[in-house]
Amino acid sequence: MIQDLHVAQREEDIGFYAGFLGASYMVGRGFASIFWGMVADRIGRKPVIVFSLFTVIVFNTLFGLSVKYWMAITTRLLLGALNGFLAPIKAYSIEVCRDDEQALGISIVNTAWGLGLIIGPAIGGYLAQPAKQYPHIFHDKSTFGRLPYLLPCLCISIFATFALISCIWLPETLHKHNKFEMRAETAEAGTTQESTESPKKSLWKNWPLMSSIITYCVFSLHDTAYSEIFSLWTVSGRKYGGLSFSSKDVGQVLTVAGVSLLVYQIFVYRWLNNTLGPVNSTRIASALSIPIIAAYPFMTHLSGIRLGLALYIAAMIKSVLAITRVSGTSLLQNNAVPQGQRVLRME
Repeated sequence: MIQDLHVAQREEDIGFYAGFLGASYMVGRGFASIFWGMVADRIGRKPVIVFSLFTVIVFNTLFGLSVKYWMAITTRLLLGALNGFLAPIKAYSIEVCRDDEQALGISIVNTAWGLGLIIGPAIGGYLAQPAKQYPHIFHDKSTFGRLPYLLPCLCISIFATFALISCIWLPETLHKHNKFEMRAETAEAGTTQESTESPKKSLWKNWPLMSSIITYCVFSLHDTAYSEIFSLWTVSGRKYGGLSFSSKDVGQVLTVAGVSLLVYQIFVYRWLNNTLGPVNSTRIASALSIPIIAAYPFMTHLSGIRLGLALYIAAMIKSVLAITRVSGTSLLQNNAVPQGQRVLRME
C-alpha cells in the first residue's frame, strides 16, 4: 500500500512509512483505552462492543478508500481511538462462563484475536490489488482497480456488520445495583452498609495484577512487531534480507498458521491450562518463543521446499505460543481484580 501511495522515495524506505501507518492504530488505542475501560465498567460491556464494531465498519471502509498517505494514517488513528472492544470482550468471555470454563472462554477470545492477526493479512494478500492478481475479473479502470485496497477492507467491514447484527442477542454481563437495593439487601442480612462494603483496592498497588500486565505489555509489543514486520520481511527482495514472496504466498503461510491455531485452541489449550496452570503455561510458551523467533533471520539462506517447510512450521509454532501467553496472562489478570475493575485493567 505504501508503494502505491507513492510516499516512499526509495524501495528501502517503504518499511519506514509502513511503520508509522501500522503504529497509528496503536497510538489511537493507547490514548483512548483507559477511557473505554472506564466506560465499559460504568455502563456495561455491550454498548462499548456495539459502538466499536460500528467504528470498524466505518473507518475500515474509509481506510480502503484512502488515496493519500495522510488519509490512511488519519483513518487508522481514528479507528484505534474509537475501537475499545478488545478488553470488554475479554471481560465478557470470563463473566459469561462458569469458573471451570473460564480458561476455554478466554482462549476462544484470544484465539479469535490471533486468527484476526493472521487471517487479516491473509485476506489482504489474496484480495489486495485485485486488478493485478485477477485481471480476468477486475479491470484496471474499475473501482477496485483504481482503489486496489478497497476490496479486502470491504470484506472485513461486511464481516463486522454481521458481528454487529449478532450483538442484538448479546446479554449484558455487568450487573449494577442501585443504593436502595443494596441497603435492602444489607438490612435483610442484619448488617450495616458500611460493614459489607470494602474499599476498592488500588490497581497500582495490586502486585499480581501489575506483574501480569507488565508481562502482557512486553509480549504484546513482541507480537505486534512480529505481525507488522512479517509481511514486509517476506515480500522484500533477497538483497534487503527478505524472502521475495508474493502477496499470495504470504497469504498462504498465514492461512496455514491460522488453521493450526484453531486446532490448538479447540483440542489442546484447555487440557494444557488444566495440566500446567496459567503461570507455567505462560512461562514455557515465553521461553520457547525465543529460539523460534531467533531462527527467522537464518531462513534467508534457504530456498525451495526447505524454505517453505521451515517457514510454515515456524509460523504455526509462533502463533500457538503467542496465544498460550496471551490467554495465560489474561486469566491471571482476571483472577487479580473484582468484576467492576476487569475491563479497566484489561485496557
